[in-house]
Amino acid sequence: MVAGKPWSVVMRSNPTLPDALVLREFQLSTDYSQVIALWQNAGPGIHTRRSDEKEEITKKLQRDPDLFLVAESGGLIIGSVLGGFDGRRGMVYHLAVDISFRKNGVGTALMAELERRMKQKGCIRMYLLVTRDNMDAIRFYESHRWEQMDLLVYGKDLG
Repeated sequence: MVAGKPWSVVMRSNPTLPDALVLREFQLSTDYSQVIALWQNAGPGIHTRRSDEKEEITKKLQRDPDLFLVAESGGLIIGSVLGGFDGRRGMVYHLAVDISFRKNGVGTALMAELERRMKQKGCIRMYLLVTRDNMDAIRFYESHRWEQMDLLVYGKDLG
């Protein structure tokens, strides 16, 4: 498979999905500005940080180019998911779907493919973080059998 080429075209087998939804791997040179705009306009829950700058995404793509996926409809990116795998754990960093395409199966399709790819790499457990104010995401993940964990999460900027 060539990176960036469509690997799955979802047709009307799921009547809630947009027509001609194309799922493919993210391409830095052509997709970065659309994906950053998607993340920045996603509403509560996705916070872009220094780790989302182009240079940092470039580093991420060197390790896991196959775990950064986008969904397109009509040539526009309407969804994306950024995952990572360190040989032991899988992590979901950002799942976003354009507000006008939510609740139509786009996020579900992206997550299903990310989970499939993680399993292929040997991942047996995935993790993600959700801000408390992102009720749509909480409902979405819980409806897909993700379980809330009793953890405290700490963060520190290193530069």
